[in-house]
Amino acid sequence: MNGFGAALSAALVLTSVTAMAADYPAPREGDWIAKDFRFHTGETMPELKLHYTTIGEPAGQPVLVLHGSGGSAASMLTPSFAGELFGRGQPLDATRYYIIIPDSIGHGKSTKPSDGMRTAFPKYDYADMVDAQYRLVKEGLGISHLRLVIGNSMGGMHTWLWGVRYPSFMDVLVPMASQPTEMAARNWILRRMMLETIRNDPDYNGGNYTSPPRMMKYAIVAYRFASAGGTLAYQVQAPTAAKADGLVAEQLAQPVTADANDYVYQWDASHDYNPSADLERIEATLLAINAADDERNPPETGVTAAAINRIRNGRIYLIPASTETRGHLTTGNAAFYAEQLKELLQTAPQKTM
Repeated sequence: MNGFGAALSAALVLTSVTAMAADYPAPREGDWIAKDFRFHTGETMPELKLHYTTIGEPAGQPVLVLHGSGGSAASMLTPSFAGELFGRGQPLDATRYYIIIPDSIGHGKSTKPSDGMRTAFPKYDYADMVDAQYRLVKEGLGISHLRLVIGNSMGGMHTWLWGVRYPSFMDVLVPMASQPTEMAARNWILRRMMLETIRNDPDYNGGNYTSPPRMMKYAIVAYRFASAGGTLAYQVQAPTAAKADGLVAEQLAQPVTADANDYVYQWDASHDYNPSADLERIEATLLAINAADDERNPPETGVTAAAINRIRNGRIYLIPASTETRGHLTTGNAAFYAEQLKELLQTAPQKTM
């Protein structure tokens, strides 16, 4: 099937973790070492650790699930995502599918700047992250073909890159909360301002800080309010100045747990993202899922719709805006598209392996 058993080695150490939902199998964690990993800058790392989580058995149809910026496999194991998709009878029923969720480079338990290199760590980009995922799947897990690649936000952008960099490797692509166009406009403007705020904080000290930069939490909270949450939802949550002040106070009271260098690298990695030149290379059946109120990927620009017209088996599902949606965060709730995903997997052609 996928040769998983033959690919196991001492470098893959699987351990059990607590299942996040009672109706799907317990997740298992593992590590794999990519030897001599070459970054787009030309730098090479002799050993790049890639951490990952799997759900289900290797005999199932392999599915790759990709997380967003600052997240990890653990951030995908939520009731609103995994709880809507991985259970028996659900679209990605883990008794039928073998679900693989990597921690991308610089994230979770994979190799990252805070492991010791700080700003000497190679400046990775999204293409590097996707190439590392590919090596994990093919070399580490011995899988030669995926039924599905699905990702959210940064993971959605990674999904677009999978389509153009490894076009024959999967049957189905579901990029969510993302666009197959250059990182630009408000999306990049807000990211750049957040990064500049952190880098120009004297506490940051060129990445050689001794405590978290004090301005970091303000930069993160401002970016979050500006680029996610949903206009209608915020109107319901904060219809008065007092309630809006309460939301701000609540967010500013949350501790910053991210390492500053890790965080800067994670968000700066999007700076050269742009799969648009190669969209005609996509072979898989593709369903782009976006929210109508997505602040980072506004559908009114028409750029995603235009891009979809260049993909022979591509279409868009746009989740209507409502007081229940959360803008860019909407696709974190799989209830909004579970039926569309189930139908897609039932009808999309499958490559015989």
